[in-house]
Amino acid sequence: MARILILSTASDVLGETGKSTGVWYEELATPYYAFLDAGHEVTLVTLGGKSVPIDPNSDATGEDAPASVTRFREDATATARLEAPGKLEDQDIAEYDALYIPGGHGAMYDLAESDLVAKVIGSAWDQGKVVASVCHGPAAFSKAVDASGAPIVKGRKVSAFTDSEERGVGLAEAMPFLLESRLRELGADFEGVEDWQPHAVADGRLVTGQNPASSEGAAEKVLALLK
Repeated sequence: MARILILSTASDVLGETGKSTGVWYEELATPYYAFLDAGHEVTLVTLGGKSVPIDPNSDATGEDAPASVTRFREDATATARLEAPGKLEDQDIAEYDALYIPGGHGAMYDLAESDLVAKVIGSAWDQGKVVASVCHGPAAFSKAVDASGAPIVKGRKVSAFTDSEERGVGLAEAMPFLLESRLRELGADFEGVEDWQPHAVADGRLVTGQNPASSEGAAEKVLALLK
């Protein structure tokens, strides 16, 4: 059994637009159950232990909802974790085997700007942990460096929500930065495919996925690395 730390955004407002945002439900729920069903222990945390907001655009129901989202919504233990996650500040990354960061536009704000998040990611990397993220989650890598001071994404194959996809949802102008462009600036070997198509990449212990549809593939790559 491995121990996996899931770090979610707690940001619920889309910058100066005033629109609601948060974590993208599928990007949290699909890996959450992939890890649990594989027999691993999962801990969900946010900065300050603030509750986890769900991006309303991802809160699908009925036939439109991914099976993992429906399962999560009906799981009292899981939904209780949304209301009362742990505090990132209280965690010792040395006690975990992997760090997973789901996306949602909220990550572009609190996770991207946090020095603590950058420190935890850098420490996880330097300690040989699996570091994984999907969609907007890699915004959290913005300030993350390894022991030598180099960005952890530098020279590594990485995917994330593409600039084309950001323009496609009409939020390119609202974002503090374009994620694909930022990762390229940090020296990442960025890999993207056609908009909205699943694409997950593993470069050593670094696992990333392009969009919500990539959540399952990214989780599978994390599980393969943990075997």
